[in-house]
Amino acid sequence: MIIGVLSDTHSFQIPPAIIERLKKADLIIHAGDICDLQTLKLLKKTAPTKAVQGNMDELAVRKLLPLKEIIMCGNLKIGVTHGHIGETREALKNAMSSFKDDKMDVVIFGHSHQAMNEKVGPTLYFNPGSPNDVIKAKKFSYGIINIEAGKINAEIIKI
Repeated sequence: MIIGVLSDTHSFQIPPAIIERLKKADLIIHAGDICDLQTLKLLKKTAPTKAVQGNMDELAVRKLLPLKEIIMCGNLKIGVTHGHIGETREALKNAMSSFKDDKMDVVIFGHSHQAMNEKVGPTLYFNPGSPNDVIKAKKFSYGIINIEAGKINAEIIKI
């Protein structure tokens, strides 16, 4: 299974090369701050899409999307949250807190616009960064997660 991972697109155009790559995905996961329905529709037209709401999403988007979601991929559990809700301003700590009572194989989050692909204990924490942020991110980025025979291979792709 190939999963394309985005976050923090903020209603800006997603680079066409990324959209082309996502057409080959079995699933797209967007970790919040999609911001508008037009972007959500574009992703759903590209490949099956799961998304959660972020702190900047317009009301119409927030009405459609949950704050967090657990997705099963075979025997693997993937938690998705934006990372803005919690006791801290740190997206990673908030993401960890969101799934503290669940045994997750992967937790996908966003909010910080900083790419991350690191294991903490048995859980992979994956933040794809932003594919179009020109202010906070050092480079545009998105993620690809390959799941094959129960093994996870996650990659941050910088553009």
